[in-house]
Amino acid sequence: MTHPTDSIEFASLLCSRLCHDLLSPVGALNNGLELMADETDPDMRQRCLDLLSDSAKTSANKLKFFRLAFGSAGGFGDAVPTHEARVAIEGMFATAGRVKVGWLVEDDMLGKLPVKILLNLALIAGDALVRGGQLDIGAEQRTGVTEIVVRAEGPKLVLDPDLRSALAGTLPPEGLASRTAAAWMVRELVTKAGGDVALSPPGEPVLLFGVSIPG
Repeated sequence: MTHPTDSIEFASLLCSRLCHDLLSPVGALNNGLELMADETDPDMRQRCLDLLSDSAKTSANKLKFFRLAFGSAGGFGDAVPTHEARVAIEGMFATAGRVKVGWLVEDDMLGKLPVKILLNLALIAGDALVRGGQLDIGAEQRTGVTEIVVRAEGPKLVLDPDLRSALAGTLPPEGLASRTAAAWMVRELVTKAGGDVALSPPGEPVLLFGVSIPG
């Protein structure tokens, strides 16, 4: 990467992350269609249909999430209904049954920037729950500030050191890759908005992210 702020190269990293996450469910769709073409047994055809249905749902859920987390949230105004963010996060994690999502957001609407930050922090924290667990997401708008908290707790928490460095603002340019792009973007968005990112120390039994954004 020539420079971490090069918009074209950074966009390519986010696209790489999106494609990586979609490869499995889309590949399962292809496999299911190939099996259906040659299968005549009714029970096996039903299993193929179930596979196709699950894969299509997973693909749709991931696209809905990435549309808000990486995209411009087209179709919404300056603010996004928090219900949309909740549905996107639950579709990404809760429907698989591995991660239980706790939603602690009372506001009906949040600005596009807080929603983007909230979703990306949820993505990072949810991925850190390698054996599943509890993912709690909270946000509150007060006079002059929006606060976001994401908490992850489970039997095994693994946060890649490069992700931690990206959130802390200490990741060197050569460390920026598709797997660290979301964390780096969160730090850049918060910093440019005049806010701050806080995270729990390594080795703690609970992973905690906190963001405060003026405005």
